[in-house]
Amino acid sequence: MATQTITSTISTKKKRKWNLYMWGALFVLPEIIVFLLFLWIPIIKGVLYSFQEVDFVKGNVFVGLQNYIDITSSSDFYTAIKNTLYYMGLCVVIGFWVPAAVAIAVSELRRFQGLARVAGYLPSVIPAIVLYGMWVWFYDPIGPINAFLMGIGLPAIDFFTKGMSMISIVIMETWQNFGGAVLIYLASIVGIPRDLYEAAEIDGASVWQRIKFITLPNLRSLLFLMFLLQIINTSQSFQAQLAMTAGGPDNATLTYMLLMNRNAFTYLDFGKATAMGTMMFAVMMVLSFFYLKVQNRSEKG
Repeated sequence: MATQTITSTISTKKKRKWNLYMWGALFVLPEIIVFLLFLWIPIIKGVLYSFQEVDFVKGNVFVGLQNYIDITSSSDFYTAIKNTLYYMGLCVVIGFWVPAAVAIAVSELRRFQGLARVAGYLPSVIPAIVLYGMWVWFYDPIGPINAFLMGIGLPAIDFFTKGMSMISIVIMETWQNFGGAVLIYLASIVGIPRDLYEAAEIDGASVWQRIKFITLPNLRSLLFLMFLLQIINTSQSFQAQLAMTAGGPDNATLTYMLLMNRNAFTYLDFGKATAMGTMMFAVMMVLSFFYLKVQNRSEKG
């Protein structure tokens, strides 16, 4: 009798556990289906296409590594890599520190913090096509920036020369995107114990000393995470380059993703485009691995 009771109890527990897993699986199933349909199946098909000459009318032909050989034999491929690395470097030098500096400055305000946050985030809600048109006007030889420069006796600047075009795009994107990062930094700064700041003020610490010895040390992990995230995001940039300069002048703003876009939608060479996408996917996997590793370490404290 006791044995039957124990067996029945174990069976009931197993049934409850199975029901729990079943309901959990049912809740996760829609997400799995979405990921399969819109992420993993396209990725797998893209990898397969990279070994084929893609023709949606006559059918695909397997060509092995020929797409990779053709891509890596092109001078545009290395120009695009060089430009992408240059763009990523400019984004770090020009744009990476702006949101952190603005967030720290806003956190030190005694009044109007809410207004400053809203003002900082507003550029992020402007539609991209409107933003690009607005900045093309700003950069115009007779636009407001050059009008101001000439008004104070300085020469006008041609913002879309070979040497200036990428810098001009980075300045525009920094203005567009820094607001979201500012909110992330501010959320982290709010989490710093206020007792530290109050004690520093009592000891006579200046604003710079509070930033140097309290704010920045507490933001160190977040700064590194945001740095990795920016590297990942900027390595995939092409929209601004396509809209504002179409990769010119003389391929000065031709990025890796823009070249891949050209192969796919201008030359209709989807085999080469997917070969480039596969190579980029491998690089992104490595960068994402480091990002997740650093994030997990940061969360564990």
